[in-house]
Amino acid sequence: MPERDLDPTVYRRRLRTILREMRESQNITQGAAADEMSWSMSKLIRIESGSVTISVNDLKALVRYYGVVDQDRVNALVEMARNSRKHSWLTPYRGVAGDVFLTFLAHEDAAARSYSFQPILVPGLLQTEEYAAEVLRVIRGPKDLEYIERQVELRVARQEKVFSRTDKLDLHYLLDESVVRRAVGGQGVMKRQVSHLLESCQLDNVSLRIVPFNLGIYRSIRVPYVVLEFNDPENETILYLEYPQGESIVREDGPVDVDTTGATPDAPTAPPTYLEIFAELEQRTSDEETTQILENTLREFDS
Repeated sequence: MPERDLDPTVYRRRLRTILREMRESQNITQGAAADEMSWSMSKLIRIESGSVTISVNDLKALVRYYGVVDQDRVNALVEMARNSRKHSWLTPYRGVAGDVFLTFLAHEDAAARSYSFQPILVPGLLQTEEYAAEVLRVIRGPKDLEYIERQVELRVARQEKVFSRTDKLDLHYLLDESVVRRAVGGQGVMKRQVSHLLESCQLDNVSLRIVPFNLGIYRSIRVPYVVLEFNDPENETILYLEYPQGESIVREDGPVDVDTTGATPDAPTAPPTYLEIFAELEQRTSDEETTQILENTLREFDS
C-alpha cells in the first residue's frame, strides 16, 4: 500500500483489477462466482468494472472462494476496500466537471509519470488563474460567472495537489507553438502566462518542449491527450483524450470511459501508441529551441 492516501477511485480501480485476475487465475466464470455469492451477474460485473464498491464482508467471502488464505494478503485487500469507500477531494466538483475528467484527475494523483500534448491551449496544470478564467469565459460565456469561478477553483486545487506531492509526479509536456503565440486575454495575460511557463521549465520534475511551426504537420496534431504511467504493477497505463464532442479514458487492459455530448468520438487507440507518438515528436524538439521560442514570445507580448 502507498504511504500517502490516494483518491478512492484509484483504490477501487486496483481492487477490481485484482479481483478479476484472482477469478481468472482459478478459471472461475463470472456466472459461477455470482452463483456462489448469491449475487446477480450484474453485481459482480459492476464490482469488476469498478463502478461500485464492495463491502468488507462480501470481499472476505469472495477471496476465500477464490482460494486466498494468506491473511496478510486478505488484510491488504480489506484495507484497499475500506479506502475505496472514503470521501474524495473531487466530490465537491461533481457537476462542475464531467465524470470522465474527474476520474482522470483521481488517477493523476496516483501516477508516477504524465505525458501531455496540447495543440491549442496551455495545459491546466501550467495555467495561471487569469489565463484559465479567460479560457472559460470565452468557452462558457461571460454570464456563467459561478461556473467559471468553480472551474478555476478546481484548476488551482489540482495544481496545489500535484505540486505539493512528496513523491513528485514527473510531468512531460509537448505544446504546439500556436499555444504560446495565441493571445488569450491580451498581452498582459499572455506575458504572465509565458513567464510562468519559463519558470515551470526550471522545476526538476517538469519537462516542457515547444513543437515549432517549422516542423510542419505531424501525427496527433488535432487531439489533446495525456498518458499516465504508474509504478504500481497493479495499475495499467491509461490514456485521456479530449475531443470537440467530449472526452474519453482508454485503459491498457481494455475498458473505455466515454463522455460525449451528442456525438461519438473516433475509435480510441491504445496508450502505448500515444506514448510512441509522444516520444517521436519529443525527439524532434529541444530545450534550447523551446527556451528561445518562449523568450522571443515573451518579448513580443512585452512590447
